[in-house]
Amino acid sequence: MTRRVCVMGWPVAHSRSPMIHNHWIAEHAIPDARYELLAVKPEDAAETIRNLHRLDFIGANVTVPHKETAFATLEKHDAIARRLKAVNTIVTLEDGTLEGRNTDGYGFIANLKQGAPDWRAAEGPAVMLGAGGAARAIAAALEDEGAPEIRIVNRTTERAEALIRDLGLSNAKVFADSEAQKALEGAALLVNTTTLGMKGESDVTLDLASLPRDAVVTDIVYTPLETGLLRRAREAGHETVDGLGMLLHQAVPGFEAWFGVRPHVTAELRNIVLADLGLK
Repeated sequence: MTRRVCVMGWPVAHSRSPMIHNHWIAEHAIPDARYELLAVKPEDAAETIRNLHRLDFIGANVTVPHKETAFATLEKHDAIARRLKAVNTIVTLEDGTLEGRNTDGYGFIANLKQGAPDWRAAEGPAVMLGAGGAARAIAAALEDEGAPEIRIVNRTTERAEALIRDLGLSNAKVFADSEAQKALEGAALLVNTTTLGMKGESDVTLDLASLPRDAVVTDIVYTPLETGLLRRAREAGHETVDGLGMLLHQAVPGFEAWFGVRPHVTAELRNIVLADLGLK
């Protein structure tokens, strides 16, 4: 029987997940395995998730706007999904039941470690721009990794404060946009978790003058591969890490759970995705 996995979203045609997972399926010569796109309207998401096995899928990835629906629909979750109240990966457990997991934070940290091998979370405060869905996963991952302080810079401080309460962060502080320079002082990491800088969006205009020269700067945006923030950081002498690796690394735990093989994020895979995105 073919082991089928899908990525469900609305829309979903833009997803590169099939390219990533089918590359690994071929690379590891896994027989009778296939990864597919599954377009699911929001009103149909809960029923689709409940009937995943009846649709002949052993698991799935979940993308916007279904991550919170997946969490609410599934009865079992790993610790990270429970904390974030969002699911991006569904796996079949040994007893045949479905479990929701969240690998976004793992993908972020793994990308940072690959792109900036000398970075260590414990070296200093991490500054996050934004307090949306991606910020939740990244903040939790940074705390788990040992960041001594997480500074959240957001236009509306109420949303950042709500994020801190929801995640139970004990080492986080909120800064308004007008306080951004103060937030950068002494930081070891700067992360843009917003869509600012994405093709068609306005850029991050933050002045990096207060950021220590040895701080790493990363961006979850990967179209363009080098955002305006990353370009300015690079020109100022900072080590930078683009956002494509987060997309690639977050796929690793799911693939291992579905097919029993732990894949690697290689230069070959990165180049394949870059070419498809028209960035190479």
